[in-house]
Amino acid sequence: MRLDKWIAESLHCSRTEARQYIEGGWVRVDGAVCERPETSVATDRVSVDRDARLEPIEPATVVWHKPAGVEAATATTAITTDNRSAMDESGIRLLQRHLQRLGSLVPLDAEASGLVVVSQDGRVCRRLTEDVAAIEQEYIVEVSGELAPYGIARLCSGLDYQGRRLAPCKVSWQNEIRLRFAVKDVRPGQLPHMCRAVGLETVAMRRIRIGRVPLGKLPVNEWRFLPPGTRF
Repeated sequence: MRLDKWIAESLHCSRTEARQYIEGGWVRVDGAVCERPETSVATDRVSVDRDARLEPIEPATVVWHKPAGVEAATATTAITTDNRSAMDESGIRLLQRHLQRLGSLVPLDAEASGLVVVSQDGRVCRRLTEDVAAIEQEYIVEVSGELAPYGIARLCSGLDYQGRRLAPCKVSWQNEIRLRFAVKDVRPGQLPHMCRAVGLETVAMRRIRIGRVPLGKLPVNEWRFLPPGTRF
């Protein structure tokens, strides 16, 4: 018998409601959660969690701390059940469907580490593609070398990249070897180019914020859910 038919008959509910229970991760087959309504089952192998409830399943949006040297596009395979952070306080129950059809958003240079956003939510995807040029991103850049005269002023306003004048941004020293950039419409290779233009070489680079969403203390290569409705 199909699993959704078994649930509908067992719980005296509609097939639509049965599929909601199954896709919500409330049904087990042979003790393991099964989220596929079309699964063929024997009735003695099926159980329903006692706290099962009908609730909408929101599309997932995840933030991942990308390690340096890894392409941001690999986020779609790097997000697994094994590396969900213990710091995730969203309260969202992890379902297998949350790990499917994820899109990596707001590119990050391979040599950089830091915040990467991955989402199934069309609203988030539109926001971080159509409006991304207007969203401020924050980076910590470790540098070496000697800063040229008026270097900070030139970084803030006065540099070109790939034949285009860069928009003004905010740059300050975090400490003796790290600069903090708050910048919009960042293109691949832009920040290392800006540093070279004022006599500095980039040693390491980490993105710590996109809009209103911070990386926080999320450990490297771990991820957490963003609660539905989070605004960038």
